[in-house]
Amino acid sequence: MTSPVSYQRHGNIGVITIDNPPVNALGQAVRQGLMDAVALGNEDSEAQVLVLNARGRTFIAGADIREFGKPPQTPILPEVITKLEASTKPIVAVLHGNALGGGLEVALGCQLRVVLPGTKVGLPEVKLGLLPGAGGTQRLPRLTGVEAALDLITSGRFADADEALALGIVDAVSDADDPLEAGLAAARDVLAGKCTPRVTAELPPPAADPAAIERYRTKLQSEVPELYSPFRCVDAIALSTDGSLADGVRRERELFFACMDSPQRAGLIHAFFAARTPHKVPEVGEAAALTRLALLGTHPLFERLRSKAERAGIELTSAPDADTQACLIAPGAASDYTKSYAKSCAETCLKVALLSPEQAQELDATDADLALVSADGGMAELVVLRTSAEQQQAVANALKALRLPMVVSRQGSLLATLTQAAGDDVANSRAAMEAASLMLAERGWAYRTSDIDLLAIEALGYPRHLGGPHRQASQATGGECLS
Repeated sequence: MTSPVSYQRHGNIGVITIDNPPVNALGQAVRQGLMDAVALGNEDSEAQVLVLNARGRTFIAGADIREFGKPPQTPILPEVITKLEASTKPIVAVLHGNALGGGLEVALGCQLRVVLPGTKVGLPEVKLGLLPGAGGTQRLPRLTGVEAALDLITSGRFADADEALALGIVDAVSDADDPLEAGLAAARDVLAGKCTPRVTAELPPPAADPAAIERYRTKLQSEVPELYSPFRCVDAIALSTDGSLADGVRRERELFFACMDSPQRAGLIHAFFAARTPHKVPEVGEAAALTRLALLGTHPLFERLRSKAERAGIELTSAPDADTQACLIAPGAASDYTKSYAKSCAETCLKVALLSPEQAQELDATDADLALVSADGGMAELVVLRTSAEQQQAVANALKALRLPMVVSRQGSLLATLTQAAGDDVANSRAAMEAASLMLAERGWAYRTSDIDLLAIEALGYPRHLGGPHRQASQATGGECLS
């Protein structure tokens, strides 16, 4: 089997290249490939500097999601980063696209970091109920100081190239067009003595900042008191100011596994997977997106769609013609608004009624092929009523291209049912949604029960760290939560 990591020499510069599409995720083969390539570079007597870069649209965008929930395979990421950091030859990491999570931790283990414009860097593990577990909470503060590390790690937000440079996360922003070109130029600067590589682990610990630590604990207690991992992030960063990096990494690892064992981590991972492809109709396969839609009437959603149309390659008109493939029909003043607008659409044109969750509680009265149910401009639901699943997928693909997040469903509206349940018992809305989710699963309106969870989280504010009402209800009844 060919490794996704290769080593070649360009003159007196050794080049390590990751090629693991689509996002160069840090799967076991990449981790082993990095170990082997660093060894080759150090053994290559003609190489004086090493460059680490990645092919494709991004640097390492994070962990391999196929390994989530499975026993770790060697080498684990901390071992890989230790290998990079112990290299006898300086390693220049070239970042482009995204360098996130373990991808940024790999870069922090290199001795010099160059970034291309447009790159985003970050440690977003907190969003999955975790903390950076391969030295990120120890190395980042050595470069940025405690407060900046607290900001980035507890929020999970991304920093752009200029901010990364200002914070000290990277050493330079390159104006090169290509990561390899940028890496070779930086390596030549190292050889010429124009820049000095540094081993992050050998930098002094950051200055203690008890005021910032306390300020962030108070902030988290005010904003997300129910969450577990953000507070563990603060604990880990606080440890970076006292003792060796090895001691801090060891304690970080203990906190990482404490987060792994937290029920919140499982709930957040469930929500993460639920959000991957909720617009896909199972077993339909690929369906071409519609490219010509008519927006009939007035609706706040229409301006949002129009702003994305040109980039998506979709033509939006205000009146249907012979080439219109679907009409999106906004509610009108008359009770039979769908029928009145639908008359202007050709027989072959799909009719999509835009409905609020309240209006969608009576879908049988809707004279349309599909219903697009939306509350307050958040996540929408595309319900198939009187057309094929293939046609539903074609409409869903067009809306996805227009950057509208949505779930697909059939026969009845998940969002309408959840909204009604929450409204009928406001004092116990969470429990009401959980009961409704079991009923929805029995009815078969959801293609995936995880779609129920996603809608409740994104549209109705159900706590993300619980994973959604169906997940909670299934666990409470001893059943399985099927995604």
